[in-house]
Amino acid sequence: MWRVLRAALSWLSRAGGGRALPAAMEPAERAVVRCVPSEPKLSLRFVLPDGSARHMQRDQAEPLGRALARIATNAAKGRAKAGKKSKKPRAEDGEAGEAELPEVRLFARDGRAVAEEVPNAAAWQDGAVLQVGAARYRVERNPPALTELRLPRSLLAGFPVCPKVSAEFAAPQHCLFRWYRERRPQGGGEGPAWEEEREPEGGERVFTPSNALVGLRLKLRCTPGDGARRFGPPREVESSGPVEAGPGACTFDSRHLYTRRVCGRGSVRAVSYNILADAYAQTEFSRTVLYPYCAPYALEVDYRQNLLKKELAGYNADLICLQEVDKSVFADSLAPALDAFGLEGLFKIKEKQHEGLATFYRRDKFSLLSQHDVAFSEALLSDPLHAELRDKLGRYPVVRDKVLQRSSVLQVSVLQSAADPSRKLCVANTHLYWHPKGGNIRLIQIAVALSHIKHVAHDLYPGIPVIFCGDFNSTPSSGTYGFINTGGIAEDHEDWVSNGEEERCNMPLSHPFNLQSACGEPAYTNYVGGFHGCLDYIFIDKNALEVEQVIPLPSHEEVTTHQALPSVSHPSDHIALVCDLKWK
Repeated sequence: MWRVLRAALSWLSRAGGGRALPAAMEPAERAVVRCVPSEPKLSLRFVLPDGSARHMQRDQAEPLGRALARIATNAAKGRAKAGKKSKKPRAEDGEAGEAELPEVRLFARDGRAVAEEVPNAAAWQDGAVLQVGAARYRVERNPPALTELRLPRSLLAGFPVCPKVSAEFAAPQHCLFRWYRERRPQGGGEGPAWEEEREPEGGERVFTPSNALVGLRLKLRCTPGDGARRFGPPREVESSGPVEAGPGACTFDSRHLYTRRVCGRGSVRAVSYNILADAYAQTEFSRTVLYPYCAPYALEVDYRQNLLKKELAGYNADLICLQEVDKSVFADSLAPALDAFGLEGLFKIKEKQHEGLATFYRRDKFSLLSQHDVAFSEALLSDPLHAELRDKLGRYPVVRDKVLQRSSVLQVSVLQSAADPSRKLCVANTHLYWHPKGGNIRLIQIAVALSHIKHVAHDLYPGIPVIFCGDFNSTPSSGTYGFINTGGIAEDHEDWVSNGEEERCNMPLSHPFNLQSACGEPAYTNYVGGFHGCLDYIFIDKNALEVEQVIPLPSHEEVTTHQALPSVSHPSDHIALVCDLKWK
């Protein structure tokens, strides 16, 4: 083996580095090079003239001459194998020697041969030409490539189909999309199985099937692109099942009449929504006790995701804060779908849980400056910011331990306006402890949250306004709501004994913000068979922001059409809060 390699290197050294590629030799094949600075090796893929595919891994720092020598050796072996298969004896047959090695050279885009001592990382440039004997290969360095292309399992007429597109050296917004519908069976002969969708959406990343497509499957052909007029090989994916009929009118349809367009540059449309985690919707307790009025298929995550994606897309929001987001739902459904509508997503999972918080922001309106996510229990235990609260809580070990057992988290993102870089926002998102008797626990959690937000909005970014969204599991009469709204809570408030004398913990608390509920105090934001009440809020900094409009909630008739929530026309047991804000 080493004798053959030495022979290859000897030939290459005699060939020199100054010869140019003959002008008439136009490459007909591709040699695909993947070279990433963070990785020690590059890969090279091409097909030899004998039809055998080669996939080589070479050190990026290795001299080009060694890689070319290996290619020459592989080509000679391939030719020798091909000769044996043909069973035609030749006088010159024998052990592979120097004379049998093909000429292997790499030419730069200007036609000059690349010197052998040049490192691989610098030698294999896009547009170079690899010569292997008489064969010529056009080098494509880091061409756009799809790593994943997937369609949702459930397709409903009238609801957007958002594929999951993952690519390397490409971006979904630069890819080409073509949608196809399954051809209905025709009598008198079989035609093509698919026909291209001619509607305007047929060439868009997101496709909304019409009622005419009910019963038919869909196919998507995607060609990856990088925005620099380079395109990679296309891939196709077919839906696993046919398009099904949609549910008809949904609770959010009338709300979309107020949000047909993205609001202006000086305004921000914010959404807060507990979307009901699949981890909770699919339990036997949920089906038989919590939501017995809801059709079982309407509790399935694939069905609910259809409704949810249409609802969220139709709000044309700039900020979306979601609670109870399954990790897989974020990665495989919501992030790809909302990305197609111009929104970037951030995710914070709860400790020891499969669900968490998600914050989305409109890319052409905001850029992300920093993230400051925390888990309440961890922050309370170790962060110096909460030393005073930690000391106070030390006098109440039962309550302290209960707080530390909770998995609740806080998501904090600092965003900068694209139109006016001097304008920044601190966007916070949380989901507090759920238990009806957990008012004292929620007070501790919100104290940690507001202290942490103060550190970000007053210390790290002095004076930036706050938007604080979430499912606070607190009605307007609760201590938690009053604390947020007024800036303080007395040590003798009744919520300090919300779970009886054994869990009493009395302490005064305060925060420096001037916050108000942008959507007021609706009659309810959560409506299930055994409870309805207002638990969700969008709190805003009154000193810097004001409300332009609040998007009306669904009517009581719409909410109760199917008794309660969730239902076949509403994907969650909560209702989204939507409002337009503007800087003062």
